Amino acid sequence: MASVTGDHTAFLYNEDFLKYRFGDTHPYQSQRGKCTKELLESLGIFGDKAIVYPTHPALEEDLLMVHTIDHINYVRKKCLSGRGTLDLGDTPATPTLYEGSLAAVGASLDGVDGILQGRFLHAFNPGGGHHHARANFSAGFCVFNDVALAVRDAQRRHGLERIAVIDTDGHHGDGTQSIFYNEKVLTISLHHFTKGFYPGTGSHSEVGSGYGAGYSINLPLPAMTGDKTYMRAFEEVAIPALREYRPEMIVHQFGVDGHYTDPLVGLGLTTRGFESLARSTHEMAHELCNGNYLVVGGGGYNPEAATRCWAIMFCTISGVYPQDMARFEALHDKVTPKEPPGVADQVAEMVEKVKAQVLPLIK
Repeated sequence: MASVTGDHTAFLYNEDFLKYRFGDTHPYQSQRGKCTKELLESLGIFGDKAIVYPTHPALEEDLLMVHTIDHINYVRKKCLSGRGTLDLGDTPATPTLYEGSLAAVGASLDGVDGILQGRFLHAFNPGGGHHHARANFSAGFCVFNDVALAVRDAQRRHGLERIAVIDTDGHHGDGTQSIFYNEKVLTISLHHFTKGFYPGTGSHSEVGSGYGAGYSINLPLPAMTGDKTYMRAFEEVAIPALREYRPEMIVHQFGVDGHYTDPLVGLGLTTRGFESLARSTHEMAHELCNGNYLVVGGGGYNPEAATRCWAIMFCTISGVYPQDMARFEALHDKVTPKEPPGVADQVAEMVEKVKAQVLPLIK
């Protein structure tokens, strides 16, 4: 493992993130990353301990660490035409999308390299988190899977053997899971799981196979699961799994579409929950892997809420706050939704199933 020489937290940014665009009425709006950067700038966060780090676009040879050449060529050709979709209809092929996708992947790769070469300690890529993309096709607003590519980069270019992926997006990280399903890469996903909800995967019974048996952990959650229930589940499953696995690096898909105002998901999380989640995982990174912690974006379809959630997360993992803490407190939600009766019991029962089924298999 590379020794860390700097204790900065990097906000990874490329203006080409804005080219990852599907149209004005599409749920995915890439300006969230720019808005988060501008919010952090207005709070005076960037300086000695937190920096904006310019990133580079990925190359085709980078994409080939995970994706097939046929898939790469298909995406390039479809985006050049600017017509049709890359999947069954959710992911339009727009003229700038290929360039935007290279920027999103490149930032995650720069994050891995910067962390493992000691240029900074933690990093956040708001343009990444595209966890639905499979090796050979795009899906669910996700063109190329920068999460999986970050893991491959850490393995192949830096020699790491144990990388943990935590996915706390409101949707199951099905693409990432599929890529590592037969490997000893720990993937942990907490997500909304009800009949008909996209992508329809992420049952607790999906635990990996072959060499990877026990290394895919899924915690399916009912609608309107709130902060306390969510964090209890995370701490009872994810924390012991991480400690048993002993990762050399943690990659965290920090989608914030589990926020209670999000129009697509239906969970009941607030900014307080996301702050607790960031603090808990950040502490695990320092306890287990010398602070090697890459955070990437993902879902978040209320742009205003997503911006606040990511700004809170960045302050939490960097340890840098506004001089006037009232300005930080002002980022938090003013309302906490009420969790429906029975949800906590339902989640507690699922937690026990997952603990009994998976934790004994991690070596």
